[in-house]
Amino acid sequence: MAHVILGLLLIAPQTFYDLIKGFEAGIALFYSASSGSIKRALDTLLTRGLIEVASVEAAGRGRKVYRLTDAGRQEFHAWMTGDLTGPDLETAALSRLYFLGLLEPAERVPALRRITARIEADLATLSALDEHLGTPDVPEEHHDLATHQRATLDYGIASHRFALDWFRAHIDRHEPPDH
Repeated sequence: MAHVILGLLLIAPQTFYDLIKGFEAGIALFYSASSGSIKRALDTLLTRGLIEVASVEAAGRGRKVYRLTDAGRQEFHAWMTGDLTGPDLETAALSRLYFLGLLEPAERVPALRRITARIEADLATLSALDEHLGTPDVPEEHHDLATHQRATLDYGIASHRFALDWFRAHIDRHEPPDH
């Protein structure tokens, strides 16, 4: 979540309320966050020196306006151009895709390639599991359960194949013509 907040603040300085609205207006399509988790992330980012209070609004409740520091810009850039980590591939990929336009044009395709590399690795893991499972002997009393567990694996494989195809097509649309 911290990197998503950094991305939003890179677009423009914002108040806590603005960040909540930003999540509700678009980020929530791929990243769910409560106001409490956003507040905790803001506090951590402040403590780490990645953001600062740019100003306090004089009118009303004296809301703080947050902005990135140079260290925050560097952290965001390192996240955007680094390998995807963590168990939630879809959130990691879509978070970077959402902010891809904040990278320099020459950095975008390499970032997309890192996303496809992670999808390929996860797909290989799921495919290996699929091959390992084959058609196991399942006790009759667990047949219905095994059927739906297998469907879950099939969905994961299909989902990863779709994501891989989609990201590859996106790379093709954005790759420089001289490549």
